[in-house]
Amino acid sequence: MFLSVFFLCLAFIPLALCAVPPPTGFLLNCGSTDEIVTANLKFVPDEGFISVGNSSTLKTPNLLPILSTLRYFPDESAKKYCYVIPVVKGGKYLIKTTYYYGGFDGGNQPPVFDQIIDGSKWSTVNTTGDYANGLTSYYEIVVAAMGKTISICLARNEMTVSSPFITALELENMDASVYNSTDLTKHALNVVARHSFGSNDDIVSFPDDPYNRFWQPFMDSNPVVESHSNITPSDFWNMPPLKVFNSAMTTSRGKTLQLLWPNVSLPSSNYYIALYFQDNRTPSPYSWRVFSVSINGHKFFNNLNVTTDGVMVYGAHWPLSGLTEIDMMPGDGIPVGPVISAGEIFQMLPLGGRTLTRDVLGMEDLARGFNNPPSDWSGDPCLPKNHSWTGVICTTGKLARVVTLNLTKLGLAGSLSPSVANLTALTHLWLGGNKLSGPIPDMSEMNELQSLHLEDNDFEGSFPESLGQLMNLQEIYLQNNNLNGTVPGTLQKRLGINLKVSPGNHFSMLA
Repeated sequence: MFLSVFFLCLAFIPLALCAVPPPTGFLLNCGSTDEIVTANLKFVPDEGFISVGNSSTLKTPNLLPILSTLRYFPDESAKKYCYVIPVVKGGKYLIKTTYYYGGFDGGNQPPVFDQIIDGSKWSTVNTTGDYANGLTSYYEIVVAAMGKTISICLARNEMTVSSPFITALELENMDASVYNSTDLTKHALNVVARHSFGSNDDIVSFPDDPYNRFWQPFMDSNPVVESHSNITPSDFWNMPPLKVFNSAMTTSRGKTLQLLWPNVSLPSSNYYIALYFQDNRTPSPYSWRVFSVSINGHKFFNNLNVTTDGVMVYGAHWPLSGLTEIDMMPGDGIPVGPVISAGEIFQMLPLGGRTLTRDVLGMEDLARGFNNPPSDWSGDPCLPKNHSWTGVICTTGKLARVVTLNLTKLGLAGSLSPSVANLTALTHLWLGGNKLSGPIPDMSEMNELQSLHLEDNDFEGSFPESLGQLMNLQEIYLQNNNLNGTVPGTLQKRLGINLKVSPGNHFSMLA
């Protein structure tokens, strides 16, 4: 799900200098050639993190600099457009994407498209309502790095009528304790809502939140109280910022505090819920209160003791559907009503598997060997299923394998990387009708290979002897190259083989 924010002018951003170090990670100003500083955070150009797309500068007056440029992707033939960012394997990261349309394509309605994290669909980006109301849209997700890079991709879907685009991209490294109750190798945490209750101030973000998480203000008809003491964020697993405890919502003694939150209908799914509480009174031996918490009539936490030090309670894999009601019922004899300071809800997003690492490395090396690989050859080669790289067919399952590579007559130049041998599940390799040169690499490990089409290129050197070791290989097209040497007798004598090596080469057919 997406969140929106009024993010067009400078008035909302605190500009005072601060001593808090910036988040560890990457802050990208998409489509720009300049570094900019906004809210004490330095955003750098996205060059080097993506190799496709065009840049556009918006002419909207009084626009925040981070929103004044974007990168858009007009190539309709590409299955996805990917940023690839270096990370630490096993690390935990908050990823935020920001979108402001600004009519960059001459239209008046933003395109609708999908977001992809590595091999899993993250969400559909639809900023139409926000843009009509003068708002910027942003999306947040928490993921674990399964490898040494994370890919964040945009992709067209059946609703896309113009070019997908992106305004800014953030990737922040998070402490291991944050959201540590979730197995991020199986699920990502897709932010649905994050609010500071009882506040009508600006969004709380960096420097108050070291990860630049956005805590939006939330008010309803419940009474509001101000806090008279400070909590220590590091005492909480999720490290909520001190500022979200400045205010809270409460009710009278003996009454149930009812909170209808978030104020959107949720799709039926499992959710991670974190709620933050603090007794707002001046610290004393009597500054505590006890109450129980239920969500949609189901017990969430019983007899919660809330003091001035604050407390967090959470639930993972909590089923929700539609509107959500949180009720806080006071304990017997408690002289004050329940109180709540802040909350977060994440949709538990099942991860869609990944491609076997050796296949990923092999495909990445293949791409580097080509001078002009297809524009969507970035990110996961196989996943999501409908967004594999051009010419690539893979198996399904927990670990996808590349089984077919068909780049016939795509005008490719360059060489065929020796890392093609990593693709040990490959059954069909078709690269005919291109401008590839250099030697044909050793393929002795590719035991599943059934057909090899390298005809009509500029390969040179000797006939690869390794092909004679591949017992499943039944079709070899090498004609119209600059190869020489001897065709192995094992291939000449193989029953049923379709072997074409001429014209255009200088082979001896003797064993």
